[in-house]
Amino acid sequence: MSVAVEILGFFLGALGLLMLGVTLFNSYWRVSSVYGNVITTSTIFENLWYSCATDSTGVYNCWEFPSLLALSGTIQACRALMITGIVLSSLSVLLGIIGLRCTQIGSLTSEGKARLAAASGALHILAGICGMVTISWYASNITRQFFDPLYAGTKYELGPALYLGWSASLLCIIGGVLLCGHCCCSSKRRSTSVPYKASQTVVPSMDPACLPPGASDNTEVSFDKYGKNAYV
Repeated sequence: MSVAVEILGFFLGALGLLMLGVTLFNSYWRVSSVYGNVITTSTIFENLWYSCATDSTGVYNCWEFPSLLALSGTIQACRALMITGIVLSSLSVLLGIIGLRCTQIGSLTSEGKARLAAASGALHILAGICGMVTISWYASNITRQFFDPLYAGTKYELGPALYLGWSASLLCIIGGVLLCGHCCCSSKRRSTSVPYKASQTVVPSMDPACLPPGASDNTEVSFDKYGKNAYV
């Protein structure tokens, strides 16, 4: 059962990594809202890298953001956090492959494998936190602009990529918790186990000094018991 929990945590983290990669390059992070518009001739959708516009005929044009320095601080921070999360999750998957007890790579002991698996779980948790912070921060900006009556720009709604990113981050965190929790419990069980030692029966030896007066060893022959006439 413990090996199954470890494998489940690894595969949840790997699935979270795959979904984070899909989220990063998904085009629908935010979609222009039709709320309050009587006639809509085009729909705009954006992600962290480019913006696209499509009309009613289905033809769309995309253009990348011209300069990194010209972007807002939110977009730059979201890019950095998402890339950091994917890198951490990738390292976690590599450590997990080596640290799983069902794999044999090199000459690692069980304690070394447990430490690698725990490190893999911690990296998965950090990757999930990076993804969760990124998606939540981006979504909060969308909702703030949407409900701001003084905002004169284009209002957007949450795109499907954000829900995919939330799910991916949650999978990474759950997988990391399973790996860390299982490894910590295993190490505690190993530390509290006491090796069995067979009981040894000790036969006490009698000190001659402790013998009562008049007692003598049966193996010794006392010549004081015989009189002088015994040798005649």
